[in-house]
Amino acid sequence: MMRWWLVVGAVNAFLSVAAGAFGAHALKARLPQDLQLIFETGARYHMYHALALVAVGLFGAVRPSALLSSAGWAMLVGIVLFSGSLYALALSGVRVLGAITPLGGLGFLAGWVLFAVAAWRATP
Repeated sequence: MMRWWLVVGAVNAFLSVAAGAFGAHALKARLPQDLQLIFETGARYHMYHALALVAVGLFGAVRPSALLSSAGWAMLVGIVLFSGSLYALALSGVRVLGAITPLGGLGFLAGWVLFAVAAWRATP
């Protein structure tokens, strides 16, 4: 299962770089600056949590645990809801999509808490 998190983290890092490049180049002339900043925030948090998924995979290779996998799932849900809603908001201009973003933030927070608890329990 931990190899899964390494792959999912790497794929999400790739997607984050692609989204960031798309936002910086293709959207620069098409979106107002406020929506560009929203898109950029989505890409930044996407990368942070892609790297966190890689960390879940690396730590899990040494000390596998269900708690650590739960952390990975929470972070993945966070990426989809937080970054996904910001990407959708920026591209569509539909501001109500911003209401989904805090749910993704809760996924990120839950993922970090679960990661911390898993690390605490795994270390002597």
